[in-house]
Amino acid sequence: MRRDIFQAIADPTRRAILSMLALGAMTPNAVAEHFDSTRQTISKHIQILTECEVLIQKKTGREIYYHFNPQKMKEIDVWLQGFRKMWEDSFNQLDDLLNDL
Repeated sequence: MRRDIFQAIADPTRRAILSMLALGAMTPNAVAEHFDSTRQTISKHIQILTECEVLIQKKTGREIYYHFNPQKMKEIDVWLQGFRKMWEDSFNQLDDLLNDL
């Protein structure tokens, strides 16, 4: 099954992992220390994020570090563009209405 970026961010734990890794690369053990979940559960979340290409895996010595891939998040931004335009137009119409009152 091919996963996409929207599946990656659908889970709150994965969003928390992304937020942590956006600040700097970490090993899976270091990530797991921040959660009450098992190491195996966190590994599964990391695997999904890697499959979606939101995380990049790099080996340094014996350790594997996961890095945040901000370019992949561009897919979300592109998808939101249409909604952003609609919201801006609605707010502009509301501003006009309020100014007329």
